[in-house]
Order: sequence, then C-alpha cells, then structure tokens
Amino acid sequence: MLLAACGRQDDTRQVVRFWAMGSEGEVVRRLIPEFERRHPDIRVDVQQLPWTAAHEKLLTAFAGNALPDVCALGNTWIPEFALLGALTPLDAHLAATPGVDPADYFHGAWESGELGKHVYAVPWYVETRLPFYRTDLLREAGIARPPRDWDEWRTAMAAIKQHVGPQRYAILLPLNEFEPLLNLAIQQPDPLLRDDGRRGNFRSAGFRRALSFYKEMFERGWAPPVSNNQISNVWDEFGRGYFSFYISGPWNIAEFRKRLPPNVANAWMTTPLPGPNGPGASIAGGTSFVIFQSSRRKDAAWKLVAYLSEPQVQTQFHGLTGDLPPRRSAWTSPALTRDPYARAFRDQLERARAAPKVPEWERIAQEMRIVGEEMIGGRYDVDGAAAELDRRTDAILEKRRWMLDHAAGAAP
Repeated sequence: MLLAACGRQDDTRQVVRFWAMGSEGEVVRRLIPEFERRHPDIRVDVQQLPWTAAHEKLLTAFAGNALPDVCALGNTWIPEFALLGALTPLDAHLAATPGVDPADYFHGAWESGELGKHVYAVPWYVETRLPFYRTDLLREAGIARPPRDWDEWRTAMAAIKQHVGPQRYAILLPLNEFEPLLNLAIQQPDPLLRDDGRRGNFRSAGFRRALSFYKEMFERGWAPPVSNNQISNVWDEFGRGYFSFYISGPWNIAEFRKRLPPNVANAWMTTPLPGPNGPGASIAGGTSFVIFQSSRRKDAAWKLVAYLSEPQVQTQFHGLTGDLPPRRSAWTSPALTRDPYARAFRDQLERARAAPKVPEWERIAQEMRIVGEEMIGGRYDVDGAAAELDRRTDAILEKRRWMLDHAAGAAP
C-alpha cells in the first residue's frame, strides 16, 4: 500500500481529461497506451458518458466550470457550445500540425466544425445514411441495377410493389425518423434555413419538391405508414421481404451481417442515395473533437486530438468499432477497401453535407418529423406542411433572431 501511494505521489504527468460518448468511450481506452508511450509526460483520464445523459451533463459541467479538456462532441451540438463561448478555436493548432490536413477530410464532416472564420472541431468519426436494398427482390422485379436518380427510384419501387403484392412494400420510411426526409431535403439547392439561420426556408421550391416525393412514396403504396415501433424489427422484416429498401447508417452493416437469416445472407447490398438528377447528397453526421476554453492543458489536449486523428489510428478505431473514418487516407486500409458494403458509404461521404449550424437544429429536425407524419396522416397537403414547418421553425428561432439583431444593432 505504501509503495502504491508513493507511486501516485511521484506521478507528475499532466492529466488530460477526455469525455467520450457511447461505446466509443469504452473502446478508445485501448488506443490510449500508445499515446502515453509517445508522450510520457501526459496521462489521459477517459470518462465514458451515455448518449442519453451527455448533453445535460455537458451543460451542467459548463455552468459549474467543470468541463473536461477534450470532448468528442456530436456534430449538431457544436454550434450550441460555440455560441456559449465554451470551445477553443483550433486554427493555430491546425496551422502548427501539418499532419491534420483539412483537405484530407470529407468536406461535409470538416464543415460541421467550421463556424464563422474559425474551426472549432476536428472530426473523429463520420456517418451518413443511404439505402440498404435486397438484390434478389430487385432482380425478380426486373430491375437490373440500383437506382441512381429519383426517376429510376420511382421505376424500381413501382416494379417491386407490383412484384411483392399488397402485403409487402418497396421501401420502409419510419414515421418516427426525420432522417429520410431530411436527406431528401438536403439534396435540393435551397438551404433549409434563410436569413443567416433566422427563419425557416421550408416553403422553398426545393424543399416542397422533396416533400412531394416523400409523400408520393406513401400515396402510391410503396411505403407503409408505420413507425419502427409497429414492426418486429428492421432486420427480420428486411429478411422476410416486407420491404426492399431501407435508408440507414453504417452501423447496420454489422447488424445485417449478424441478424439476417441464412437464406438472404448474400442477397443484400448498399448503394449511394439517389438524388433528383443523379447520385444525391446526404447529411454528414458523426462526432468531432473539441477542446474547451476552460482547459488549462490545451497543448497536451491537442496532442491527444492529433494522435487520435492519425489515419492509422483511425483505421484501428474503425476495426474496433465499425465507425467510419472522416479522412480519405484512412480509407486505403484493406478492412475498408475489401468491404463491399462500405464502398457505397465511401462514395456517399464525398457528397455529404453539414446540417444547418444553429443550436436549435435538433428541435427543428424533430418538428420536420412531426409535420411529415401529420402530412402522411392527411392533416396537411404539401404546401400546408411546408407553411406549418416554417411557422414552427420561426417560433423556435425567435430568440436567435433577437440575439443576432441585438448584436447587429450594438455593433459600431
């Protein structure tokens, strides 16, 4: 006991506190010993947070001046903590670290951490969504290749629906998820918000076009008007052919491999998301590293960020988690180049775009889901749904308008 106590007293290393969410917070510990070997003057204290409690814990820590040095922050949370003044601009660190090259990152992932003239976050892992589909059912319906644009997608869904009959469908678009509609909307040239994020832009021609296509898939009977909670689970239903297309993220590659029945184990594939006139855009999700302003060990914290951002370390992390690397150079690893299901994600990430960078975005996205469901239920037509979504969004953004207008009025 005395020896152990003396050992702790003699440990004069800087301690970098690192908070990470979900299972990644557990897995990343396996990468820390190599970092500490390279930097014998630094010790990393990793704390794992559950996603369900992370946002509240971060706000509480900010209010109590108890934030860690480094955090893996969900991309949609970056604008909120930047607005609070909690994040350190990373421009000087990036300029001094050529190994963390912004040009090597997928643009949508990198853009999520850029606000104004500064970079506040470096992507750790990235995700986006695209269709998983049943190759055998497409072939049986006479579809020779996966669709590349909306017209080809319409043709494929109509053929599948005719082939599978009234009790099965071409696509699953769960009404309790906003992501399918959001990804159709992000493919349009019109921004989702206007006036520097002060107001909604959902009555734009682009969003109404996306909303019309979304509504059409239900009206034609290609998609069942159900939520995920109204089916057994997506893997069982996909396996039995209840639907042939399902828009999801990279985590489901492992789940489909594990959960699909043997008779369809090789009868599925992934494909880039079709767009209005060709391969389409999608939302860049994921998590990024930030360093908090309150940290007294910013240089040591940056060394940890730079280490975890190395392509070979990202490749290791992918092998441990299945999370997709945000750097193109990390995609040269055999684990990714030889995975047929990952190839579509590599293609899709080149067209992934950042979500609107306002702190209120998650609330707005949920209103998109609610209004979309109400439209499918018959409460609104397309124009009415777009107008209602603008009304709700403008109400959510009222405080933002006041703050921006007040700041503009106070400027000399």
